[in-house]
Amino acid sequence: MEIIHAVILGIIEGITEFLPISSTGHLIVGTELMGLPQTKENTAFQIIIQLSAILAVIANYKDKFHPKHFDLWVKLLIAFLPLAIIGFIFKDQIKMLFSVQVVAIMFIVGGIIFLIIEHFQKTAVAKTLDVEDISYKQAAWIGIAQVFALVPGTSRAGSTIVGALLVGLSRKASAEFSFLLALPVMAATSGYELLKNYKDFSDSNLMTLAVGFVVSFIVAYFTMKLFLRFLEKFTFVGFGIYRIIFGVILLYLIYTGVISSSAHA
Repeated sequence: MEIIHAVILGIIEGITEFLPISSTGHLIVGTELMGLPQTKENTAFQIIIQLSAILAVIANYKDKFHPKHFDLWVKLLIAFLPLAIIGFIFKDQIKMLFSVQVVAIMFIVGGIIFLIIEHFQKTAVAKTLDVEDISYKQAAWIGIAQVFALVPGTSRAGSTIVGALLVGLSRKASAEFSFLLALPVMAATSGYELLKNYKDFSDSNLMTLAVGFVVSFIVAYFTMKLFLRFLEKFTFVGFGIYRIIFGVILLYLIYTGVISSSAHA
């Protein structure tokens, strides 16, 4: 992997990790179009850029780590548990689900769901405007919705935001809870992958790892801020349309052989 590849993939990860558009699908396209094989070195790189995205959450919400926000973190733990339990029990079955076709189809399905929800949101009044005011029951339902993110291409951010909207959170509160919920989820998944693949880091180019880490962190940090500003004026309709278009393009790339059906991110 060259420096330019590290920059491009760092940008892709930083932009897509916290938006409801699935980083997995975009990394598949990025790595395939650049002709990058799924080597141990590239696997280590993907772990590093995900860890930097975690740090971007901490940097944006460092005030939430004060003891006075303990109740919020209990709710985040409640929302995290369904994914952790189901993911652990069915980890082998989940691996069997992975295919680029599934990713593409779930892009389209997720896009349609966003359009349907936004159609009904026109007349709905959000009951919860601030992330601090989320109830334990709402947190639990959001956690259940997040389980759908185990299906490749669904998008963790997309699943949690949809779940949050359905239980009465505002768009802003939905996005912020999704950001914070990414912390335990990504720490667990990336931490597990780090322990499993730590030997591969010795064979990696430290410069590409460093570049990817910094680029992903910076892009993710500002993407979260811009996303919240976007939601002050706009809805998720644009993301729904984008998901459908991207899913159709991905299916076309698979059909024409540009992207292998066995590609992995």
